[in-house]
Amino acid sequence: MRRILLIGLAIGALVPIIALADIPVAAERYQRDLTRIAQAEWGLDAPIAMFAGQIHQESRWKFDARSPVGAQGLGQVMPSTAAWLAATFPKVLGKNEPYNPTWSMQALVSYDRWLASRITAVDSCEQAAMILSSYNGGLGWLIRDRKLASAKGADKLTWFGSVERFNAGRSAAAFKENRAYPRLILSKWEPIYIRAGWGKGSCS
Repeated sequence: MRRILLIGLAIGALVPIIALADIPVAAERYQRDLTRIAQAEWGLDAPIAMFAGQIHQESRWKFDARSPVGAQGLGQVMPSTAAWLAATFPKVLGKNEPYNPTWSMQALVSYDRWLASRITAVDSCEQAAMILSSYNGGLGWLIRDRKLASAKGADKLTWFGSVERFNAGRSAAAFKENRAYPRLILSKWEPIYIRAGWGKGSCS
């Protein structure tokens, strides 16, 4: 019994180490700024671990990341989206600088907040999934998917097991990527950042 207890304690002690091993070293230099930005935009209960998981999924915290299709910076925004964000949030973003880490984090957090104000769901976790789906594929697609879900008798206020099952016209590849995006962030990356002490998330 004592041996089992000791093994359990040893495994428990390894959990934070495993979590830290999954987080890129580059993330540490941005933790304080992300926390400040998130709390200024969302309040003291901001889901910082979700934002961290989102950046992790997008760029692995590489500020100079550029995707094959042209997405830029920590938040991997397309040039047209970056221009729209700069115009929509001029007070907090100023000029368009997607490769500036602070700008990119602010853009991601502000965009998520903008999406949240337009998405109603049964709880914060389901809303977060819809926010992330919209960040990845556009709010218009979420609106169409929810409309289709409702028409088929599903709950349009619930993402997991409901809206996520319906495709209002995306290509198979885009649909697959979009459905994986919220799940990866909320079920894989968010818990890791919570365990590493980055603050609360939306689902964990």
